[in-house]
Order: sequence, then C-alpha cells, then structure tokens
Amino acid sequence: MAYTRLFTLLFFVFSIIFFVSESQTLEPHAAAESFNVSLIQKLGNSCSYSVIISTSCSSARYTRDQISMAFGDGYGNQIYAPRLDDPSTKTFEQCSSDTFDINGPCTYQICYVYLYRSGPDGWIPENVKIYSHGSKAVTFSYNTHVPESIWYGFNYCNSASDSKVLPIGLRRIVLIFLGFIVAGSTLLL
Repeated sequence: MAYTRLFTLLFFVFSIIFFVSESQTLEPHAAAESFNVSLIQKLGNSCSYSVIISTSCSSARYTRDQISMAFGDGYGNQIYAPRLDDPSTKTFEQCSSDTFDINGPCTYQICYVYLYRSGPDGWIPENVKIYSHGSKAVTFSYNTHVPESIWYGFNYCNSASDSKVLPIGLRRIVLIFLGFIVAGSTLLL
C-alpha cells in the first residue's frame, strides 16, 4: 500500500516537472545575450536548405520590415540569412507563405531558429518550416509579432543554456519536494 502511494506521488511530481518544462519551450523568446551571428562556421561542406515562412493573417497586409534569419543545430553549425524581405516581390504579405532556398554549412538536426525584424510594420510570422538534406523537416510556430531589433525565436537544442532546463528556483522546489517524499516514504516503511 505504501509503495502504491509513493509511486502515485512520484508519477504526479514527474508529470508536473515534464509539463512545466515543456510549457516553457512552446513560446518564442529572445535569444540569449551570447547568441551571435558572427560565430557562423565557414568551414566544411555547403548544404542547401528550403525554408518556408508563413505570415499570419493577423499581420499587416504587407510589410516594409527588414527580416533576417539564423538557424542551426546543437553542435555550433549555424546558417545566417540576412534580408529575406523584398517589398518589390511582395514577400511576407498577410496570409501568405514564402519559400527561400538558402545555402550554408551542413548541419545535423536543426534545433533552433531566430528571426530578426527591423522596421515600422510589426510583421507577424505564423510559422517557419526548415527542410534540409539528411534531416527531418522541422516547424517552429510563432503566431506572435517579432519584437523589433532583437533575435527572437526558439532553441530546442540540448544544452545547459537551453530553455528546456528548469529555472534554478523551480529545480530547488522540486528537489525539496522530492526530499520530503523520500523522507515520508521511509517513515511509512
């Protein structure tokens, strides 16, 4: 009986940890201060990527904003695409999708993407899909405006600075709570 209660409680605690950590990664965020597009690796093979950016129907009818993009893997391979916008070709119009063929260093599985917006219109991307040779396609759902003049997006890479890692305060609370559970279970035995 005591083991059943302990198992149920542990299951509940780990479920909360999982949902709290996952909910922190679903929303786009500003890139860490250490993020730098000048650190792009220029050695090695060149690969091609197909990037489809869908503009939200909530966005302005058209945009004059300047849009740049950076994406990469968890091993430091990064692709930088400056100035994807082109008002003369009607890129990033409301309720539309634009496809870009981008060349850059070869990567492993793409796990982060950041967009950079500069301009007066407040462009709102719906999602970004990246296709690369040898990796599965990945989609990043924005559905919110990109703040002006900051790198803004997602980092799903497995690293200590990743947004999937629980904040220190929450980790302490979880550890204290687990300590009480273990202490309480030994008293039941």
